[in-house]
Amino acid sequence: MFASRSACRGASRAVRHPVQRRGLAAPASGSFQYQSGEAKGVKFASRDHASPTTTLALVSKAGTRFQPLPGLTEGLEKFAFRSTDRRSTLRIVRESELLGAELRAYHTRENLVLEAKFLRDDLPYFVELLGEVAASTQFKTHVYNEEVVPLIHLAHQKFLANPAEMAVNSVHSIAFHRGLGTPTASSSTIPYTKYLDTETIEYFSKLAYAKPNFAIVANGAEDGQLSNWVNQFFDNVPATVEAGATLGGLEPSKYHGGEERIAHASGNAYVIGFAGSSSFTGKFYKREIAVLGSLLGGQSSVKWSPGFSLLAQAKASPSTHVKTSSAIYSDAGLLYTVITGSANNVATTAEAAVKAIQKVAAGQITKEDFQKAKAAAKFKELEYGQDQSAGIVLTGNGLITGNKAYQIDEVAKAVDGVTEQSVKAAAKTLLESKASVSAVGDLFVLPYAEDIGLKV
Repeated sequence: MFASRSACRGASRAVRHPVQRRGLAAPASGSFQYQSGEAKGVKFASRDHASPTTTLALVSKAGTRFQPLPGLTEGLEKFAFRSTDRRSTLRIVRESELLGAELRAYHTRENLVLEAKFLRDDLPYFVELLGEVAASTQFKTHVYNEEVVPLIHLAHQKFLANPAEMAVNSVHSIAFHRGLGTPTASSSTIPYTKYLDTETIEYFSKLAYAKPNFAIVANGAEDGQLSNWVNQFFDNVPATVEAGATLGGLEPSKYHGGEERIAHASGNAYVIGFAGSSSFTGKFYKREIAVLGSLLGGQSSVKWSPGFSLLAQAKASPSTHVKTSSAIYSDAGLLYTVITGSANNVATTAEAAVKAIQKVAAGQITKEDFQKAKAAAKFKELEYGQDQSAGIVLTGNGLITGNKAYQIDEVAKAVDGVTEQSVKAAAKTLLESKASVSAVGDLFVLPYAEDIGLKV
């Protein structure tokens, strides 16, 4: 079969006869712009650059937002690369190791990602492998019981031991309820003991890997080559979803706001969130949110310096950790600040965070601070979009939901157009709207939202 021959040839090249490959300094056929297209009903995008390696991913609409039952995303993720209809797990592992490749699976709130990194001459082999995984019906009960369930249980334990992660998931639940509010990790053993089995996971896989619900994205591959191999190796993947079958979380995201408090003995985390911006490929993109997030900040980008951001200057002590993030999704976003540390310091810094937003809304920031925030926001957007995995997920999701690739140069131009007045107006809107607040830790000390001047 093709897979065996390609694996042997690739292994032979890697071990005995390394071939000349294009060096890092050689020109590529493209830039950081993605070229996109469709082959046999499969959306794909690629950007070629001067690199001897390729990152290839299947990005599906199968994140926790879209799982019809709790735990399905985790279950399907843990089955990734554990066998196909043609290859055993051992064969996949041995062939990948012979080719010097890395395989992994992970998920976000909206996407399940199957990712491979390899030498770029081995593109055909890994496109074929992803095609087999998407078409596979090999969900064996013994693999589920012996391998999948323990991995989900381990993720559950890690989740419960991390106050910050619990608070971030909690604030998403408050903000969006179902859909985007579904936790990215199981917070209870119930999901995989009550809802999950191999038949249910197989059913979910047929939804996740139907052609309308996934895209193939590559960094370090020529568009024509990727199109050719996708066209060849995705024939056996379902072209449509079965009649009556549907993913969950398909309704438009709606922001709610509110407050949740969770007692925890291992640490303290406080998260303040507001309705933010969608991805650049979505319909609700707000370019000023990225600049506002950088202005609030919390983490320094320069070693040995507290940084210019308002929260870096205002946090209660050096041991208190503060970070403001803009979580972007296909049709919504969440601008949130995570504060961790001792209960008293977290409480003090949470109050300072609200005052910082009030300061921005009142226009009490210097032009220099605004320019620094704008430059930092542009750099972060470019860095994030240039990142192999981040660029792949953003582009894959953009193709699935709106048939549009994530082009980082267009995002940078959008940030260039942000003004002080638009950032001021955005901060004012946040204060006038309902916040989403989650407190995890010592609830005797951690403040309620109204104590620090927030509406919930």
